[in-house]
Amino acid sequence: MILETIFGLSLVVKASLETSVPVQSNADVRSQLSTRQKEAALLPLVHRATQCIILKVTADPRFSDQLRPAEMNDLIIDSIPACAPLVRAMIDAHDRMYGSGSGQAFLLGPYLDVLPAAVQQVRIRPASR
Repeated sequence: MILETIFGLSLVVKASLETSVPVQSNADVRSQLSTRQKEAALLPLVHRATQCIILKVTADPRFSDQLRPAEMNDLIIDSIPACAPLVRAMIDAHDRMYGSGSGQAFLLGPYLDVLPAAVQQVRIRPASR
């Protein structure tokens, strides 16, 4: 079930994030920045993309505290096109700092591995008012 979800997400991401602007390879940026500097530069972009996805998921009428993991994954996949510019910015920055193709690998690997947990945190966080 998870493999089908990831495969479907990869198709959605590829279709919704394709752009006519080529990704520029910048070897100078990669060689001049430390790993810590790269992570610090990437973190705000990851945060913005994640916040967008969380907002779209929690605003979806299908969203509830009773969702099964597969249903949550469907909501996350459905939210990606609405957040495409922010997700694209994250991917492009990752490519510039770590090399061409690394951004999509990051998105489909480590990022998506933790994204359901980030949405889950919002579900269980008590209302602060």
